[in-house]
Amino acid sequence: MSSAADAQSQILALLAERDPGKTICPSDAARALDPTGFLALMPTVRDAARELVAKGQIEVTQGGEPVELDSAHGPIRLRLVQPQGPE
Repeated sequence: MSSAADAQSQILALLAERDPGKTICPSDAARALDPTGFLALMPTVRDAARELVAKGQIEVTQGGEPVELDSAHGPIRLRLVQPQGPE
């Protein structure tokens, strides 16, 4: 079984392959960790995403807008937090 650290690494690796601002589905990370048993990994991936959000590395979105993971209902997406340029 994959750990939360494995899931965090997988989320970040998949996002690193995407263009800036692009997202992944949490199930993409779970499938990359275990293609046949990915459903059992979904809670682990969500926990990993929660930790990455707390670290400021990713954000959770719905309809392209940031949302709180724990209050989101329905499908979510994950994306890297974009560095803020000088204002």
